[in-house]
Amino acid sequence: MIEKTVIITAGGIGKRMNSDLPKQFIEIDEKSILAHTIACFHAYDSEIQILVTLPSEWIEYWNKWCFTKSFNIKHQIIEGGNERYHSIKNALNLAKGSLIAIHDGVRPLVSTETIAKAFELANEKGNAVPVFPVKESIRFIKSNETNSLDRNNYFIVQTPQVFSADLLRKAYERNFHDFITDDASLVEELGEKIYTFEGNEENIKITTPFDLSLMSIFLGIQ
Repeated sequence: MIEKTVIITAGGIGKRMNSDLPKQFIEIDEKSILAHTIACFHAYDSEIQILVTLPSEWIEYWNKWCFTKSFNIKHQIIEGGNERYHSIKNALNLAKGSLIAIHDGVRPLVSTETIAKAFELANEKGNAVPVFPVKESIRFIKSNETNSLDRNNYFIVQTPQVFSADLLRKAYERNFHDFITDDASLVEELGEKIYTFEGNEENIKITTPFDLSLMSIFLGIQ
């Protein structure tokens, strides 16, 4: 059996949510967004190693929340760094799996099927990234110029992004820079081909109050 790890990054502070409480701790149906996300991976594989990166100043809050709510899905908290890159690098020191997934803590609607496909493809190819087609017309706008683009050539990138442990660790040996947009882009800098598959449409990143409303709809909460 392949040993698996997921690193769930939860370092946001909720600026676009207009909330004093970081978005990962906002509750929907009496469960925080982060707890919903953790539960998705536990539902996929109850033996998966779950590592969660959190800002140091919010670790005590999370531990108290878990105790109060009797949230007992096994997971380990890692203190986050200055950037997402540094948080993941910290977590890699504790990752045991031969396949490692990186997932946004505020993507609580990822399906079991998407998680399974990601691990299966990564096991075969060395990496896997879920994407979803762009539906709307899109334009490239720069200065005073605007041009239409073929939306068939563009996709929305999701998580979990899954990699062989050796490949991901090699990628994180590279120095941090401001143009790292996700883990796939860092792996791509090694000259590696990135393999994609279609994820699930509802696997949105919760960043605004509107997204919270969508999450409630998807969960069937009135």
